[in-house]
Amino acid sequence: MSALGLRIGRLRPETTALFICDVQERFRAIINRMPQVIHTSRLMVRGAQALNMPVITTEQYPKALGKTVTEISEHFAGSSSSSVFEKNHFSMIVPEVKTALDSYKAKSPIKSVLIAGVETHVCVLQTALDLLEDGYDVHVLCDGVSSQDPFDRKYALKRLQQSGAFLTTSESALFQLLNNSHHPQFKLISNLVKEHKAEIRKTPEGILE
Repeated sequence: MSALGLRIGRLRPETTALFICDVQERFRAIINRMPQVIHTSRLMVRGAQALNMPVITTEQYPKALGKTVTEISEHFAGSSSSSVFEKNHFSMIVPEVKTALDSYKAKSPIKSVLIAGVETHVCVLQTALDLLEDGYDVHVLCDGVSSQDPFDRKYALKRLQQSGAFLTTSESALFQLLNNSHHPQFKLISNLVKEHKAEIRKTPEGILE
């Protein structure tokens, strides 16, 4: 909160959680720019783990839609701060996720949530609205969310901003979390970002705008 009483959306590792929404195998072939969603989600998971932030991932009806893509799920092994939950509701804020978030809050005052995943106009939107209603600052990673139709994504982002969510990018969020180049994880995060940019440049589908 600024001196003028405005929410400014400051991100700090000790008060921020990362949400990965339904980045599942079935969506790989149907979501616009899905490779970038996957790459960005993976970058954020690795960055969040390096900064000791909680990571909460959901899977929408995995029996039919598959599990979280392996490029992301392979980074969950052995991580005590990463949790995966199945759901049938569109919003990620199901009872199990609420319980997990409360348990993290018992250790550190989580005030902000970063979100990546699909689809922007359905599950991401409804998750963000629930979090905003519960008093969290919500930061939507524009390079990490998409829908089948770019038109739906475009207006979902407008709707999210109208409702009070902050629109940002993975690189901006990670460097805001670091705060300065003296952070012990600066070199690691910087290398992850460089690696991510190189991967995105190789994707034939183009870059999310």
